[in-house]
Amino acid sequence: MRFGDVSYEKKDRVAILTLDDQKKLNALSPGIRQGLKEGFAEVERDADIKAAIVTGAGRAFCAGADITGFNFDPVSVKIFLNDVFQALTIGEHVSKPVIAAVNGLALGGGLELAISCDMIIASEKAKFGVPEINLGLLPGFAIVRLHQIIGRSKSKEMTMTGEPISAEEALRLNLVSKVVPHEKLMDEAMELAGKIASKPAIAIRLAKSSINRMLGGEEIVYACDAMPSLFATEDTQEGIRAFLDKRKPVFKDR
Repeated sequence: MRFGDVSYEKKDRVAILTLDDQKKLNALSPGIRQGLKEGFAEVERDADIKAAIVTGAGRAFCAGADITGFNFDPVSVKIFLNDVFQALTIGEHVSKPVIAAVNGLALGGGLELAISCDMIIASEKAKFGVPEINLGLLPGFAIVRLHQIIGRSKSKEMTMTGEPISAEEALRLNLVSKVVPHEKLMDEAMELAGKIASKPAIAIRLAKSSINRMLGGEEIVYACDAMPSLFATEDTQEGIRAFLDKRKPVFKDR
């Protein structure tokens, strides 16, 4: 089964959602975003499904936002962010447990999709980063979530430098639960999902909702409202042009 650019497979009581737009490194294109929404709607609908796994096809989990052909005026950005945030935060809102099996690059929105899941298992080849600062931007969802997971200092370092971290460092920072050999990633994810699926579903759902109860949502609304203002700055416009032109940006602090 396929929803947009996300393939959907059911194994026993586990749903596997695979982001599959490899030419764009599974960036958050409209097809990926729609596929995540429809795929997780199926996870909720199917009473036989007890847990879900999100992973990526090819060498990337998800390389971030797809900004090709995008209009960067504040109104368009606001509409875009509303849609992206719905896809990125879906792991928090689904009532069933969601495991991110990060097989490669998890950058920008890819890292954000992973941290919205309940737990992350990473391939030894995985890399995590929020490179938006290089475009004069900030990560819309990670800016309100990442520091809650890895602490303020490291979150600020990653956000302000845009430098990625390895799977091993992600494990040390408690960003991921486990790092495994690349070829064993899905086996490990399926084993964990199977263990969870064997437990009483009502108690599992209560565990998720209880631990997530403080996440709220007001901070995400604020981030979505505030972020479009960056697109009015000259530096952000330059950063986006440089990215599309594949050159180094020249920022002027205005």
